Amino acid sequence: MEVAKWIVALIAVFNFGGYVADAVIPFTAKQHIHNPRWPPHAKFHNGQTMLLGIGLGLYSLFLLFGTGPLTFLHFILAAVAASLYFVAMLLSPIFPGVGWSDPEFTKENGSVLGMHPQLFVGLLVCLILIAACGYAFLKH
Repeated sequence: MEVAKWIVALIAVFNFGGYVADAVIPFTAKQHIHNPRWPPHAKFHNGQTMLLGIGLGLYSLFLLFGTGPLTFLHFILAAVAASLYFVAMLLSPIFPGVGWSDPEFTKENGSVLGMHPQLFVGLLVCLILIAACGYAFLKH
């Protein structure tokens, strides 16, 4: 289960990427928290989302490393916590008027295997976590 634990830990740290992408990296931050076209309430929700990603990542790391010997239950809870940010990202388009990016950035963002980069990352992360959980289950 040690390999699966480190895979989940890597994804937990990857949860901090929402903050890095939305607030730190100039290319992507200009599309988010530093976008002058975004109204204050949109920026509020962006801040909420960034902090939620950090919190879920930290909680996942705590479950993996801060609770003594790792139990299978704590491993699964850590994987769920690490996945929630990305599951929410994948489900966001079910709400009316939601888009993967603002129209002025669609061309600039490009695509990965025909998908918006956020969709690709969300799917990839969830598939990696499913594989890690399956591996841990087999080793359990």
